[in-house]
Amino acid sequence: MDRRIVAAAFAGMLALAGARSATAQTAPASSAMDALAYTIFNPVPDSAMRSFNTDRPTKSNVPFTVDAGHFQYEMDLFNYTRQVSGTTRMDTWLAPNPTLKIGLTNNADLEINIAPFASAHTFDSASGMSSTVTGTGDLLARMKINLWGNNGGQTSFALIPYVKAPTAPVGIGNGAVEGGIIAPLSISLPNDFTLLFNSEVDALKNSASAGYHANFTNLVNVSHPLVKDVTLYVELWSSINEDPLRTVRQVSFDTAVQWTVRPNFAVDAGVNLGLNRDTPAVQVYAGVSQRF
Repeated sequence: MDRRIVAAAFAGMLALAGARSATAQTAPASSAMDALAYTIFNPVPDSAMRSFNTDRPTKSNVPFTVDAGHFQYEMDLFNYTRQVSGTTRMDTWLAPNPTLKIGLTNNADLEINIAPFASAHTFDSASGMSSTVTGTGDLLARMKINLWGNNGGQTSFALIPYVKAPTAPVGIGNGAVEGGIIAPLSISLPNDFTLLFNSEVDALKNSASAGYHANFTNLVNVSHPLVKDVTLYVELWSSINEDPLRTVRQVSFDTAVQWTVRPNFAVDAGVNLGLNRDTPAVQVYAGVSQRF
């Protein structure tokens, strides 16, 4: 899909957000007032917490926030990516890769992500030359703001603005401050299927010149329980990076499984397969999530 289709999809989601705002007001007034009373300083009682939801596995983000005053981590135990370009191969490892979340209000949470160890190994089969860069990853800070559906309903929608601080060495990161906004929309379907759309617009640093350019990302994700507490995810992901040097289009097919071992604890594993030459050929990961 080209930029106009991506932009239209994103605009459609924002229009839907406005159209659904009235739906979000259908909860009883007393219930809404109770929800507003909860903050990071006045936590939601354990008995009133929402169902456990995570942004992992796969590349998708869900529109649900962490309950006010509660903490959640979602972490890659390991994350391996292989990228092949001509005769050059790059192998990247993150171990671990935690995202830390804290509920600020009933409908907003703060999220911080940084990988304490990252390694990128590059090998050129034509020349036989290789190099390895190690260090921490970039620091990502996000705010997830749910606009409706946090406490149930047929649909749920959120906005996730984020900023990236360049804490990674060049070779793992690009040394630039970048940012963007993600818009996840979740739709409950019959027979326990869930349909999830994510649209994202980023401002990325130009690779060979001063200034920034747009990056557009979209995905569609379908999930369904396999057995009790075990869910299968299937996803199609695409990205259009409009770098002035060269527009890069990426597409991947992603699949994963998550097992909710206990009500506030889950483990997962997944694999992402690149569908064109600009996309990493394979990404494999396993992780764990827990809420307190």
